[in-house]
Amino acid sequence: MPIQYDKLINWKIPEVGQQLTRRDTILYALGVGLGADPCDAHQLKFVYEPNLRALPTMAIILGYPGPWHAHPDTGITRSHVVHGEQGFTIHRPLPVEGAITGLTRVASVVDKGKDKGALLMTECTVRDKASGDTLCTLTSTTFCRADGGFGGPSAPATPQHPIPDTPPDAVCDLPTLPQAALIYRLSGDYNPLHADPAYAQKAGFKMPILHGRCTFSIAGHALLKTCCGYDPARFKSMAGRFSSPVYPGETIRTEMWRTGSIVSFRSTVPARGVTVLNNGRAEILP
Repeated sequence: MPIQYDKLINWKIPEVGQQLTRRDTILYALGVGLGADPCDAHQLKFVYEPNLRALPTMAIILGYPGPWHAHPDTGITRSHVVHGEQGFTIHRPLPVEGAITGLTRVASVVDKGKDKGALLMTECTVRDKASGDTLCTLTSTTFCRADGGFGGPSAPATPQHPIPDTPPDAVCDLPTLPQAALIYRLSGDYNPLHADPAYAQKAGFKMPILHGRCTFSIAGHALLKTCCGYDPARFKSMAGRFSSPVYPGETIRTEMWRTGSIVSFRSTVPARGVTVLNNGRAEILP
């Protein structure tokens, strides 16, 4: 069945309760490549219990509602869904353990037209369960490649954060493991597109691709390392647009341009000459 706009825009996504453990915090960091140098004290604090810290990008897995859009009544073709954009803003330091809640709502649905797909935008508010304090706000855009032309509203293109046409101020290369997607999925995103070769080929890919959230987090690692000296307290926000998939085992290069507290960035896979994350914007505190 095609997307029914009124039903999808009003879809009630159940609130998610999550008991975050120190093991979850460590597993997430390992899944995005921290600990590649097990003697690096900066990386070790995100993957080892003493003085454990949460990566800023861990915000994007908190309160995750799972593949709710896979419900047949949404009208979305799950096998042709890819992550379009991701963002987060941190309001309070992220905990390494404790009870949290996440409430996701559908912010908008855009019909790009027949054979052009549809865009599904969501916003999630993550709170500390005990105090009710907001920890972070997450935004996400899902590109439903097979579901355009349902007669829903169109919208002008959202202005994208511009990337300077000057040489970058800094560059950071970070490799990924061949099994990176198989590790990262244990942080809550079990879409078979990232694990099942036959499923990935059905969706048009030569092999399972890396989660967009993992690619995003690796770019976040580059920003944390290069612009924050591995101090997560300085990392306020981050957003970017996915432009091409990454295959596990590839090296991701992140280029950065600094303008005061704002860092513009993009990420590429040099081996294939493709940009995989574009129009990136991060806010880094002094």
